[in-house]
Amino acid sequence: MKIKGRRVVTGFNKDGKSCIKWDSEIAPINLRPGFDNIPMWATKKLPAESTDEDPNTWELGTSLAGGSVFRFGRYEPNNIPRWHKTDSVDYAICLSGELWMEMEEGSVLLKPGDVVIQLGTLHNWANRGTEPCVMAFVLIATEGAKTTGWNEPH
Repeated sequence: MKIKGRRVVTGFNKDGKSCIKWDSEIAPINLRPGFDNIPMWATKKLPAESTDEDPNTWELGTSLAGGSVFRFGRYEPNNIPRWHKTDSVDYAICLSGELWMEMEEGSVLLKPGDVVIQLGTLHNWANRGTEPCVMAFVLIATEGAKTTGWNEPH
């Protein structure tokens, strides 16, 4: 599955009527060999507030303290490992391909339609197959959470 990265954001015009605020392609960001991040949206706090800012202009790491992050991730076969954990409740949905979620004890193969609820545990994503895997992620900060960067050790 090729990710188009198109993001359509709604809002209100000057008369208070609903409108299309942004309709744009979001370019994948290669963060390490075998992994592209496609940031779609984020909120700086919870409960979420509407904003006139484009969150893709913010410096977003893996997770955002006090807020939420929505992204797609594309994992190429034999991607570079990155063991990590975040201060968040994460909803991960396998959209295409297959991906192994590795834990300190055990691992599980994810296929399209499978959902993972990640509760701040140390983990790694490994594509051991021959096709790319596309995952959708929604990360919601836990109380007292810290922002997690892309290159921070676990």
